[in-house]
Amino acid sequence: MLPAATRLTRREDFATAVRRGRRAGCGSVVVHLARDSDVDAVGLPPRVGFVVGRTVGGSVVRHRVQRRLRHLMRARLGSLPSGALVVVRALPASADATSATLGGDLDGTLRRLIGAGRPSSAHPGSQR
Repeated sequence: MLPAATRLTRREDFATAVRRGRRAGCGSVVVHLARDSDVDAVGLPPRVGFVVGRTVGGSVVRHRVQRRLRHLMRARLGSLPSGALVVVRALPASADATSATLGGDLDGTLRRLIGAGRPSSAHPGSQR
């Protein structure tokens, strides 16, 4: 279970993350990340929400996928920027994916999204 302060529950927060944030997909998940510069949440902990639609499977399968994603994201909260809004959308492939596969997909998407928000001057050796 995610701590209450890190749960994304309001519809407006989900919409903000999806509309204003960056998106990256990898195999079984699509992750939307809105940083604190995109939202008014400076100094707050990152908040995470999940979308697991009917295309993933029946009720039991959807809840199992959501529980697994929630568990995996809890371990990754420390790597998220403060004030970030994160929405993890499960794709149909997530129903049959192992926890290791889901974790690898989450790591890949988060790495791309967190790295994508840095200015180019922050990367050593970058030239413009």
